[in-house]
Amino acid sequence: MDNSENRTLLLTGASRGIGHATVKRFSDAGWRVFSCSRHAFSNKCPWPMGEENHIQVDLADPDTIGDAVALIRERLSDNGGKLHALVNNAAISPKDEEGQRLDSLETPLDLWHKVFAVNFFAPIMLARGLFDELKAAQGSIVNVTSIAGVRVHPYAGSAYATSKAALASLTREMAADLGPHGIRVNAIAPGEINTSILSPGTEKIVSSIPMRRLGQPSEVADTIYYLCTEASSYVTGAEIQINGGQHV
Repeated sequence: MDNSENRTLLLTGASRGIGHATVKRFSDAGWRVFSCSRHAFSNKCPWPMGEENHIQVDLADPDTIGDAVALIRERLSDNGGKLHALVNNAAISPKDEEGQRLDSLETPLDLWHKVFAVNFFAPIMLARGLFDELKAAQGSIVNVTSIAGVRVHPYAGSAYATSKAALASLTREMAADLGPHGIRVNAIAPGEINTSILSPGTEKIVSSIPMRRLGQPSEVADTIYYLCTEASSYVTGAEIQINGGQHV
């Protein structure tokens, strides 16, 4: 990528936590950031032209995703139709009425469908819909998976965990399919990151993490940034664990 060109990022789920930190990291580096989520633009996560470059879309609805892709492509036309990075960060992790994880016996079938629609199908629909723009930029896709995709987690439910495991597998498939077109596809798998959405009791897990602390959203954002720039130009099909050694 030419350092002089105006680089563009599309990020799903930008209003808090990892998404907020990622917006800040890319925006501070001079990137033009587009975001999309089912919520209206949040002033809690401002960045230059953030409100103008936010697209409200229900990622669980394939029809609205198609409409959003058309709008994004239109807005990218003033930048030569190039999308340099797509970060699929948005996800849902439903709980029961007491705020506890929903296991494979308790999760209603319609909720399984909704979780997979947002966590798994939306990333591939966005990548396919914006393929030409990613190819034109020789861009990068980063899928946000989870430590819950490789081990049973005390707070993440079965639908969330299996959707993230499927997204990790999809990352490898996409890397193989899109690599010949110059598009790299990788994943990051965060563990316990210090955000507002941490489940009560997470502090009990810290003592079992080799680094004995929670991760910071900025540490995750730095890794995403690495995967979207020339520093990782020969990295594709990888899933980077960001969990202080929790997976070992």
